[in-house]
Amino acid sequence: MWFWWFIFACDLLIPIMMIGFGRIMYKHTPKNINYIFGYRTTRSMKNEDTWRFAHEYCGRLWWKIGLIMFVPTVLVHIPFYNGNEDTIGIVATIVMTVQLIVLIASIFPTEIALKKTFNDDGTRK
Repeated sequence: MWFWWFIFACDLLIPIMMIGFGRIMYKHTPKNINYIFGYRTTRSMKNEDTWRFAHEYCGRLWWKIGLIMFVPTVLVHIPFYNGNEDTIGIVATIVMTVQLIVLIASIFPTEIALKKTFNDDGTRK
């Protein structure tokens, strides 16, 4: 039972972090372009405008995706509450893999939105 709770908490980390960091990114965009924190791609770091746009767009996206992923993560774990540790581990691995794929895939719509909104030199279209 303790293993289930531990794995359950671990699987909720990605959706909770996406909700939290997403909100921070779109409400409190880092003031200066930096190489430590934030949505850092070549296109997003062209200038302050692209930097702000990328954070607001990706932040809102992460916030929404995090909220959406939270519910299925909880629902997938409930049937395995009294399951054996091997089954719980397999389910947790599958859930976390899907979450990571969704997290990484969120880069693509953000980059597409940047490309639609800005020219290659970073000026707005």
